Amino acid sequence: MSARGTSSAGAVAPVLSLDTLVRLKRAQRAPGPTRRLPVPQDMTVPLGCDAVSVPARFGPLLLPRLPRVGCVYADRANWWWIVPSDSDVALDWPAPAYYATGAVLPDAPDTPGLIHKPAGTVPYTPPIPLYLAVCRVMGTTPVWSRPISA
Repeated sequence: MSARGTSSAGAVAPVLSLDTLVRLKRAQRAPGPTRRLPVPQDMTVPLGCDAVSVPARFGPLLLPRLPRVGCVYADRANWWWIVPSDSDVALDWPAPAYYATGAVLPDAPDTPGLIHKPAGTVPYTPPIPLYLAVCRVMGTTPVWSRPISA
């Protein structure tokens, strides 16, 4: 196939952008039931809804580092923050943090409980301050501050 999307037989094949490929990959889900973090009924998600999870021991360390805290959920193992969709674009969330597209919980036996609800109608924690706080607490350098290797 040529760079223009035509095959050697002359048929035109669709050219997919990187954005389209990323969205198709995200749309793939494992079979079986999914469990999502429930956004409170009186809140709206105009920018979509994803979530970032960290082990529970880090949750209390992150809260004072954030200028605004959206909806936060917790169970014995993890704390979860609601962020706008695509908050993982160009961000390498450090392990053991986990980025959940669509706020879908992986293998969670129960839905975590809501421990913080912000005033207003949107449930989001701003992703950049959350990312910086997670990097700081985890002892990781943000992706844009790392040295470039050739």
